[in-house]
Amino acid sequence: MGLRVAMLAPIAWRGGPRHYGPWEQFASLLTEGLVERGVDVTLFASGDSRTAGRLSSVVPRGWEEDADADPKVSECLHISALFERAGEFDIIHNSFDFLPLTYSALVSTPVLTTIHGFSSPAIVAVYEKYDHLGAYIAISDADRHPRLTYLATIHHGIDTDAFELHDNPDGYLLFFGRIHPDKGTADAIEVARRAGLPLVIAGIIQDRQYYDEVVAPSIDGVRVRYLGAVGPELRPDVLGGAIALLHLIGFEEPFGYSVIEAMACGTPVVAYRRGSMPELVEDTVTGFLVRDVEQAVEAVAKVAAFDRAQIRQRAVTHFGVSRMTDEYLAAYATMVDGGDRRVQCRR
Repeated sequence: MGLRVAMLAPIAWRGGPRHYGPWEQFASLLTEGLVERGVDVTLFASGDSRTAGRLSSVVPRGWEEDADADPKVSECLHISALFERAGEFDIIHNSFDFLPLTYSALVSTPVLTTIHGFSSPAIVAVYEKYDHLGAYIAISDADRHPRLTYLATIHHGIDTDAFELHDNPDGYLLFFGRIHPDKGTADAIEVARRAGLPLVIAGIIQDRQYYDEVVAPSIDGVRVRYLGAVGPELRPDVLGGAIALLHLIGFEEPFGYSVIEAMACGTPVVAYRRGSMPELVEDTVTGFLVRDVEQAVEAVAKVAAFDRAQIRQRAVTHFGVSRMTDEYLAAYATMVDGGDRRVQCRR
């Protein structure tokens, strides 16, 4: 019998997101990669999720997309549904966050958890409690917590075939992500203004006050345009049409899907040197790592010299879903074969 994996996805959004849902996107892409390798995967996700594997769901839609849903009730039903079937699987892959760990000592099936960052310092206590029991995967070396033990760091992968090289960009700078102070929308607006270039903004509004007070006053439909949330169908053209992606984050970001998706289109990235950015952006090769707005403006003036075909090739090599699948299969093997789940692995 082949490997049987239970993939526990979050249920804020649909698996195979319509426009947003990075954790759901991770679980979906890895599930599809595993199924292509012949692994028997059951994806625990919302009922409208898309997968080539087996789908198990207790809620029809993600709670962010269902006004009648109670998030906590949906999540409790969702997590318990998997752990009540734990004996059917060789490994449980928790892509949900810290809450499922509280079930892990109650089952004999090994639990591997991908930690997508820490929403609060308080949740580290839960990870510490179960550090000896399961295995943790970091999504970047920058996001490793010093009090936790990790099996490996595995960078996310994307379906690079869904993106193509855009050799002739359309002349705008791009902000792509949640509109929130952490993501640096205001800095992107300022850099574009100083550089004398139009800015396109794409993403969900996560902080309405920030949008209304800081972002909206600059949107004029010409120098600054807001597209709203951009789904998978339009994402390659929006990312590929940009001169550069401005990723001027205001926090230690664990990862950045838009960064590697832009590079898969050949678009260079100008990012603040924070969090995982030095692991994703190769300075002066796939983009520029900068300290502040002034350096970002200087970097924008130089991006036309980049070899966009080389940027895409590096993205395909380093951030393809096949590479990610290989690394998770190796992690599963370590756990299922009874290896040391707490071994410190570095990329």
